[in-house]
Amino acid sequence: MPAQENMYKPLRARVEKVIPESPAIKSFVLLPEREFAFRTGEFIELTVNGCGEAPFTPSSSPLEKKKIEVTVMKAGYVTEKIHELQPGEVVGIRGPFGRGYPLERFYGKEVVILGGGCGFAPIRSLLYNLIAEKDKFDKVTLCYGAKTPEDCIYKPFVDELRKVEKFEVLRSVDKADEGWEEREGVVTVLLDDIKVNITNSVAVVCGPPIMMKFGTFKLLEMGYPEHDIFLSMEKNMSCGLGKCGHCMMGKYYVCKDGPVFTYEEIKDQPDIWK
Repeated sequence: MPAQENMYKPLRARVEKVIPESPAIKSFVLLPEREFAFRTGEFIELTVNGCGEAPFTPSSSPLEKKKIEVTVMKAGYVTEKIHELQPGEVVGIRGPFGRGYPLERFYGKEVVILGGGCGFAPIRSLLYNLIAEKDKFDKVTLCYGAKTPEDCIYKPFVDELRKVEKFEVLRSVDKADEGWEEREGVVTVLLDDIKVNITNSVAVVCGPPIMMKFGTFKLLEMGYPEHDIFLSMEKNMSCGLGKCGHCMMGKYYVCKDGPVFTYEEIKDQPDIWK
């Protein structure tokens, strides 16, 4: 589906449901006034009247056109106002924008996904897409990390994902509690636990910049080629239109040329991990 004809005019959407995910993260189920489609990995601008807007990659299935879900970490003025939204209130959405995941390059391969924190949001959208087309992939392995068990998001989704054929889920937390039965440590330790045919595999990384940096380096050490590591570089995006320059990364505008890049494409650009 093409983006909106007037990219500056938000499409009205009603908040149907608010889902607390962790102490700092909520998901919002939105009902646009008309069908809205996006490709997994593309992003939208979410507008709160009288407050402002911010970019988010949808966390819902790209196959669902009547609803859209965004997952928001409270981290500033606009996101704080979004967290105050209640069911029935109206927001605006613009988009979709950017370049998403090239799923055709994943077909016939194993897919390893490394995610951290709220980086699970675009990953969940990708996973919905992979589930719908699971016959086209050899195997999908999700490695997800959070600071504490309480900070792990999408717990019901993870439980369901573990029941899906060809899908494996590994999780770790930086600091475990007595009830945690999975791995403790930074998320990259999970890569030591997976079995993967790297010669027929692609890797996806999404999360905080420091996690993406060391996750990418670990994948390179494992033998992944630079062109088979896909990074969601959402940091610093603002207008979504390549006008404000806030997201410039060397020769690229992240909002127009990404946010999904291969490591090969951006490795020589300055300050990619900041």
